[in-house]
Amino acid sequence: MLINVSPVISPELISVLHRMGHGDEIVLADAFFPGDTCNSRVIRADGIRIPQLLDGILRLINLDPYVPTPVAMMAPVPGDELDMSVEESYRKVIDGLWPGTPATERIERFAFYERAKQAFAVVVTGETVKYGNIILKKGVVPVSSEFKW
Repeated sequence: MLINVSPVISPELISVLHRMGHGDEIVLADAFFPGDTCNSRVIRADGIRIPQLLDGILRLINLDPYVPTPVAMMAPVPGDELDMSVEESYRKVIDGLWPGTPATERIERFAFYERAKQAFAVVVTGETVKYGNIILKKGVVPVSSEFKW
């Protein structure tokens, strides 16, 4: 364990977050997502819900402020109803830590899978809500001018 790092952040996940560059994307996927089909770098976070994982991750990285939509979620297929409370629970965390983040983009299901193939990593969580998948684009991490070697 580390001081001030959420216990939902595994050593493997902290390594991936550290190795991601600005503009890289990470997918937080629900328990049903075809992670291994979509990406060769899959991290398991079984039993952990996405809002808790978002809170832990977004305390360690920032979202890309130079793109129109640094947050994306899967759009429902025609005929499916979208439970907006899912996005609301995610946005509560996002907006609490990174206020001013643009609205969440919705991506068609198969386009979402294609984007997941290009992501730096996929984290398969214990999330079970329908359409609970989310993509985060990492920004340039600000370095404090007070930091000295």
